[in-house]
Amino acid sequence: MRGKKGTSPPFPGDPADPRGFRPLAEAFCEAQLVSGISPATVRTYRRNLAYFVAWALERDLARPADVARSAVERYQVHVHQHRKANDQPLAFAVQHQRLLVVQLFFRWLARRNLVLVNPAADLALPKVRRALPKDVLTVAEAEAILAAPDLTHPLGLRDRAILEVLYSSAL
Repeated sequence: MRGKKGTSPPFPGDPADPRGFRPLAEAFCEAQLVSGISPATVRTYRRNLAYFVAWALERDLARPADVARSAVERYQVHVHQHRKANDQPLAFAVQHQRLLVVQLFFRWLARRNLVLVNPAADLALPKVRRALPKDVLTVAEAEAILAAPDLTHPLGLRDRAILEVLYSSAL
């Protein structure tokens, strides 16, 4: 969904409707930039929000105020069941991103009284697994490092204490 280099294509929807998805989604993205969110993050928000806006418009939901909790839940099911070109499901991290921006968008709208109720307020997002570090010390390597300081000197005791703290706190 890229336009010319450095620009993003406009959101789908009627640009003349001030309460429609297009102007409000544009304003949301601009507000994110103004609040200090990085341009790369806003581009991701924009791309993921555009998926939701297109999905909503296909279902004749022309304005954010038309979206009910049930519609957001149907979108969540849609994202979960969506298949990429290689017939693989979207990763949980991608599903999380697509739904998170919908939550953020409706929270932003609700705070500005542009929707009466936030339909995405209690949406349960997919859990994103945090990968463990790939390069960790073996037991032998950890023991060798901890045994390296000379414990007969005060500096060796200090070094051993530092290494113990670093190792035990996983730093």
